[in-house]
Amino acid sequence: MASETTLPTAGFGTTPSAPYDLAVIGGGINGCGIARDAAGRGASVVLFEKDDLASATSSRSTKLIHGGLRYLEHYKFRLVREALMERERLWAIAPHIIRPLRFVLPHHKGLRPAWLLRLGLFLYDHIGGRKLLPATRTLDLAHDPAGRPLKDDKAKAFEYSDCWVEDARLVVLNAMDAAVRGAAIHTRTRVAAAIREDGLWRLTAEGPQGRFDIWAKALVNAAGPWVGEVLNGVIHTNAKAGVRMVQGSHIVVPKLYEHDRSYIFQNADGRIVFAIPYEQDFTLIGTTDRDYHGDPVDVAATPEEIAYLCAAASEYFSRPVTPESVVWTYSGVRPLYDDGASKAQEATRDYVLTLDAPEGSAPLLSVFGGKITTYRRLAESALAKLAPHAPWAARATWTMTGALPGGDFPVSGFDALVNEIVSAYPWLQRRTATRLARSYGTRAREILADAQGLADLGRLFGADLYEREVRYLMRSEWARRADDVLWRRSKLGLRLSPQERAALDGFMHQEIAAAA
Repeated sequence: MASETTLPTAGFGTTPSAPYDLAVIGGGINGCGIARDAAGRGASVVLFEKDDLASATSSRSTKLIHGGLRYLEHYKFRLVREALMERERLWAIAPHIIRPLRFVLPHHKGLRPAWLLRLGLFLYDHIGGRKLLPATRTLDLAHDPAGRPLKDDKAKAFEYSDCWVEDARLVVLNAMDAAVRGAAIHTRTRVAAAIREDGLWRLTAEGPQGRFDIWAKALVNAAGPWVGEVLNGVIHTNAKAGVRMVQGSHIVVPKLYEHDRSYIFQNADGRIVFAIPYEQDFTLIGTTDRDYHGDPVDVAATPEEIAYLCAAASEYFSRPVTPESVVWTYSGVRPLYDDGASKAQEATRDYVLTLDAPEGSAPLLSVFGGKITTYRRLAESALAKLAPHAPWAARATWTMTGALPGGDFPVSGFDALVNEIVSAYPWLQRRTATRLARSYGTRAREILADAQGLADLGRLFGADLYEREVRYLMRSEWARRADDVLWRRSKLGLRLSPQERAALDGFMHQEIAAAA
């Protein structure tokens, strides 16, 4: 039988008798990355997330660890170089959730000339310290399999390397590692007020454990799309928010082609659109760029965006992509720094860190913008900015080589890990073993443990999701609702029926009530 679920009520850390060294508002990639780095330097850390980890922007990206090829056109060489250098670093510390991906860039007559694309890709190959990822090559689409799904007028293409990431899992793994190092992670806990008192921050929080106060020596506002709301409505500063909210939407359709490469398509409006193999049976297409002025909670792909992405893909694929073929959409708000760019697509993806540290007062660091690719460097920069006010922040950097939970195996060792799981649990389908290895890495063994057959995994909720995995996610990864499991810890929501999702939600609700 599956083991009982023990639910962490306030992360894995403990409340210190003295004030925390650092409090973080925001459980997205930047907040969790900063919390992990700080905890690893010996700081006592507490993090608050008003919903689930990665419940907003950080689970709604195009899921790429990439330099941003198109940013070269805007002369963002430092940003591109920093991002390119991070690709292989992140791959090395999380080879289960990050993997190399080859991108096919067809040449489109009348848009960017071939020589310009080749020059950009030459820079892309050489300015970022690439060591393991394959270099760019030219393709003849008339003879290469990558040309088969495309219209016949696409004769030439370039193929280059970037990486794929399970974005929401990257957030959760950073939170897990922070917790192992002593950080207290409070999910579904809103910070209602933060005020400076006696040289410290006093935060009033509201969550499942009620209303409570904590004290901290420094505060990081990494609330993503809500960074301005926190500044003005929680901390009550007079600082200008400086946020430009840009909506990016994606669509998922049944698999459009059989090979494992991705496409990057140029559009006549200057934007690019990706088509990426997704969850084995689907193709992910995105993204859009449009200014957003509503509540980030309400963001959703609009009919116009869906039509735009279908049209962009249909410009290249021989088989038209239509709104009727879309099986799922998701949309996020990127909290970009407002640099005054005239178009949403031209707004900087670079991060900006602002420090408010009056003499004798506890410091406040606010995070604007950023890319999931550069979250680790952003965390290092944030702590460097805090260092004059927090001695622990000046300690040696360490996250470049510290493996994330489950990622303690070589980048070339994923297939070997799957083989080990299949050998140890021969009754488990290879497809399921692969999914578990891709999600949990070496920690898949912790889920399977002493199971001797499928019956030992407990109740089957649908697809290949069993009770034992759900209990693990509730016990170790702060999952509390079906959506946490089906859309952020995994993408099994694509495979479960509404009835199966409701049954999972009911089970989790009962477990939480029993543990209360």
